Amino acid sequence: MTTHEVSNQVPPLIDHDTADDPALLEGLAREGAGWAVGEVRDLGRLAGSQPAIEHGRLANEYPPVLRTHDRYGHRIDEVEFHPSWHELMRTAVEHGLHAAPWADERVGAHVARAAKFYTWRPDAGHGCPISMTYAAVPALRHAPDLAADHEPLLTTRAYDFGLRPPLTKRGLLAGMSMTEKQGGSDVRANATTARPQPDGSYRLVGHKWFTSAPMCDLFLTLAQAPGGLTCFLVPRVLPDGTRNPMRLMRLKDKLGNRSNASAEVEYEQAAAWRIGDEGRGVRTIIDMVNLTRLDCVIGAAAGMRQGVITAVHHATHRRAFGRALIDQPLMRNVLADLAIESEAATILMMRLAGATDRAARGDATEAAFKRIALAIGKYWVCKRWPGHAAEALECLGGNGYVEESGMPRLFRESPLNSIWEGSGNVAALDVLRALAGQPEVLAAFRAELDAAAGADPRLDAAVRQVQAALADPADREVRARRLVEQLALVLQGALLVRHGHPAVADAFCASRLAADHGHAYGTLPPGVDFPTLLARATPKLP
Repeated sequence: MTTHEVSNQVPPLIDHDTADDPALLEGLAREGAGWAVGEVRDLGRLAGSQPAIEHGRLANEYPPVLRTHDRYGHRIDEVEFHPSWHELMRTAVEHGLHAAPWADERVGAHVARAAKFYTWRPDAGHGCPISMTYAAVPALRHAPDLAADHEPLLTTRAYDFGLRPPLTKRGLLAGMSMTEKQGGSDVRANATTARPQPDGSYRLVGHKWFTSAPMCDLFLTLAQAPGGLTCFLVPRVLPDGTRNPMRLMRLKDKLGNRSNASAEVEYEQAAAWRIGDEGRGVRTIIDMVNLTRLDCVIGAAAGMRQGVITAVHHATHRRAFGRALIDQPLMRNVLADLAIESEAATILMMRLAGATDRAARGDATEAAFKRIALAIGKYWVCKRWPGHAAEALECLGGNGYVEESGMPRLFRESPLNSIWEGSGNVAALDVLRALAGQPEVLAAFRAELDAAAGADPRLDAAVRQVQAALADPADREVRARRLVEQLALVLQGALLVRHGHPAVADAFCASRLAADHGHAYGTLPPGVDFPTLLARATPKLP
């Protein structure tokens, strides 16, 4: 005789299409990449499959291990990964989630890539080297000779893991190695030195405190050359096949992002090649930084979507107090609130991807908009994710607090995107710099808001408040976070009233702009179209 029967448990959320997301698909068509719907849906079905989900679990259960020496005592500085991590990486590269758009002349190539990066989320950790490879190309182009040799291998869809001379491989991955112990985000405080050599190369001596994805083939790094802080290309393996003395001292023991290796590195006369002029390192690297900001927004928006569909799926199948959770008014309020936040993040993410694509094709207005909107989006969407992840986890109750649900891993991942590339303060202050020094940036942002003028009185009122805040010079730095928050909300509101579902736009304006909302999720006002909001966040199973 059994002691009990298992009942009222939720079926696993597997074999669904992660790209079955109205805000994503609508944005894909709107931003010029409707041609990629089939590719995105194919990847979405793969991402929601049982094998992909299991690869994500195993990659985190068995994190990377540093092997500094071989059995004979030779220094090797290798990082060993679980086979599942390699499978996730192979899929990402073969589907062009890395630098492939830079070799794709189709309009909307960067938008398609953003949608795929959003869709392919069985494990967030492997996204770091994918993102940095994507972001490295514009910076590398400051050295045309280096770009000519390496860019074709960075953009090809071949995953070729292993330490070999870069130009002998079928495909390359690029990382970044910038921050140091004494400076962190203040990279101008870097102490690593770069000494020029007769052959035009340099030798680096110093350390790096956070080197993301140290198993990559190439790294963009900053060091103090005779002419000042300069950007360099540092390969792991030199052309003659010997190891470049880039010593991996240890891997970071991180809160989340466990499947991705982050290392402390020391350069012992490491060979490097200059990218851009001496003393122009920050300006050279800024292209890479801005594109990693885009991926921070994509990752946070994708994490919100994963959280809300998991919560809605649970509430649809779980019963309490005589009825399904999703039929209970207060739970419906919580889920709808999470859905609004998710859609607002996704529509902004797709707009930023569209601006990136058009800016890459020479559109100066879109480049100006991207300059400020990426910083705004990076600050706000990434800041909203941890609270969103916590609330989504809570929707599962105790079941959400155990590892098997996947929600603890999602929650641990959620603070990362706000920290990576520069914390919230760095992004907020960068918005102030853009506003102060580039009038075309403010003009482009205002034009985006003007396109929605008159569509909703609550949005119009919020825009007037933002305009007053922008005109007030007092204590600008102290108010930076509040100002950027206001800019983010009116931008999301403008995009939703122009392009979003009317129910989502109305609920966003009522709760986020008209202040008819509490401090926690689940405090939407009466009258919100709950059925429509929940339907758009309900995953479809076979």
